[in-house]
Formats: sequence, C-alpha cells, structure tokens
Amino acid sequence: MSDQRAPLQHLPAMTFEQMLERVRYEGAYPTRERAEEAVRLVIAGLGRQLTGGERVELAARLPREAALVLTGQIPSPQPLTGWAFVEDLATRSGATPATTRWDTGSVLATVAASAGPELLTRILRRLPTGYALLFGRAELTQAA
Repeated sequence: MSDQRAPLQHLPAMTFEQMLERVRYEGAYPTRERAEEAVRLVIAGLGRQLTGGERVELAARLPREAALVLTGQIPSPQPLTGWAFVEDLATRSGATPATTRWDTGSVLATVAASAGPELLTRILRRLPTGYALLFGRAELTQAA
C-alpha cells in the first residue's frame, strides 16, 4: 500500500546527453559542445528569472546537470522581459542578439517538453511578458 500523502515525484524525462542531442537537433548546431554552451547559458539565465515552486518543480523534471545549473543561480530581484532576457544573455556570452535568440528558442523548446504543458503555463504566468514565444508558445494575454 502506498502513502497517499506523499507528493507526486517527477523524474527527468531525458538524460543530459539526450537533452544536448535534442537541443543540437533543434538548433542545428554543428557539435555537441556548441549545444552544451547554449544549454548552460540559457538555463543559467532562466535560473536567474524563475522563482518559487515552479523553479523547484522544473528542476525536478530536468536532467540533474541542467537542474544544477538552474538552481545554482541566484534569482534576480528585478525580473527581465523576454527581450531583455535575450539581450542579457547576449551581453554575457558576447554573441549577437540574433544568435542568442536562436540559442534561447532551441534550449527553451526542449525545456518546455520536459516541463509539460501544465507546468509551462504556470511558469509563463510568473514570468514577465515576452517569454511565451521563447518557449515556442503564443503569448498569453489576460482578458479585460
């Protein structure tokens, strides 16, 4: 008999290697190393933006290596909009905003698949505007 009070535990849907291969495919990166650079940059940036239970739940669904990058960041007291997030990552990496936008979309599409639709919706509700498109979704709007 199982304990009905125990919270549902989510296991990562993929290994870190599988995550890197998926990002490599999504982003058409020439090497696994280039895909890993993108993964570490974008997930670290997301870790600076995401807080609360959604951060914990997402970390539980990511491969261990990615979860450590996410949770190893101190959340920013001033959340960034989606475009400011891309600009911040471009500045940190020394890449162009266009390249960084590509990297962000490639990585966050894979993160979205790991999160699942319900958690992703909650994450998008907590983040400022502009993130939905980065995750490959239409922007959510509130009805007046």
